[in-house]
Amino acid sequence: MAQDGKILILKFHDKLLSLLLSNNQVLSVRVQHNQAITVGDIYIGKVQNISRNINAAFVDLGGKYLTFLPMAEARSAYLANRTPDGTIKPGDEILVQVIKEPMKTKLAGVTSKISLSGRYVVIGTQNASLKGHISPNKTGPEGKITAGNVQVSSKLNKKQQNRFRNLGTLQKLSEQYQVIVRTNAGSLPEDTPLIRETEELAGTLARILEIADKRTCYSCLYHHKPDYISFIQNAYHTEYSEVVTDLPDVYETLQESFKDTAIQIRFYEDNYLPLHKLYSVEIRIKELLDKKVWLKSGGYLVIEPTEALISIDVNTGKCETGKNTEETFMKINQEAAEMIALQLRARNLSGMILVDFINLKQKEHEAQLLEYMRKLLKQDPVSASVVDMTGLGLMELTRKKIDPSFAEQMRKDV
Repeated sequence: MAQDGKILILKFHDKLLSLLLSNNQVLSVRVQHNQAITVGDIYIGKVQNISRNINAAFVDLGGKYLTFLPMAEARSAYLANRTPDGTIKPGDEILVQVIKEPMKTKLAGVTSKISLSGRYVVIGTQNASLKGHISPNKTGPEGKITAGNVQVSSKLNKKQQNRFRNLGTLQKLSEQYQVIVRTNAGSLPEDTPLIRETEELAGTLARILEIADKRTCYSCLYHHKPDYISFIQNAYHTEYSEVVTDLPDVYETLQESFKDTAIQIRFYEDNYLPLHKLYSVEIRIKELLDKKVWLKSGGYLVIEPTEALISIDVNTGKCETGKNTEETFMKINQEAAEMIALQLRARNLSGMILVDFINLKQKEHEAQLLEYMRKLLKQDPVSASVVDMTGLGLMELTRKKIDPSFAEQMRKDV
């Protein structure tokens, strides 16, 4: 476990921030906003209309909240007001879960596949084809859930994967639910915490499904836990040793939420040196919002998000090349690759990313740089990958969009 790693939860300029710090670097940060609907909430919504052009349904959650549901999920939809027949129609009352916040001109996204996430496991529905009944998982393409099969994080080693797939409790539940074992489960010395969490989540999900057809339209059946709880659950155990907050109400919630775990919760209290001053939060936030990022070698990155993609330019800056310029450029590029992987995660940048590294003459060095970038991106909790080098010599990366970027989160009203 990282002895110097910490998760801080604090107020900064009237915003509630969760920051993961390790080796004096911000690895990840999240801004919590007081919104009426948040990712993870489960509702009985009403299908307002269906657009065949984009193959999607628009689902009203009540009030001003109109959401977007892909029609591909129609067959797995749980209908609260009629017996499912594999279709959804305008006027249907449907069980949905918020999976994406509204971003700019885009509506919030919802899914008909309901899931609850814990620290070690995710429990969800695969098909809800019968009213009041979750049908067994069905065989699908590689990577999908199959009957009686427990899905395990690919970041765990083979021995750990086999250990969790063979757990009787998980195997039995996977005949009815989607069961995904998370990376954090790999650090457990024994299986009791995992089994306890799995049973609790499965019980909660069963209760939600049981009452779904008894509640009125627009009812919220489940409020997702505060963002800072999810932030802690999603962080790798090895990256921090304690959670620190200076907010009494947050401290109480943390103690209650993690009372049966080994997570160390500490309340910070110092009238002369506030928590945000102690860890230079203002400077760190400014650095994450700045488009220029300096490297130790004297080189620097220029990170510029646009509507279509993220462009990152690598520059030699103050770095002295010396006699062997190719070797120097390779070292700067490797350092830049490390910083790019860090910045993608810390700033929560996603979509298509084009990186203009310093040009290398030797194809062998270019191949090494590609492989090094692939290795770095595998450490990201969010799915990220290297596509290839474009014809113009730019490295193309992709990173899955989960939440708005950190800059977008900071611009939102609390």
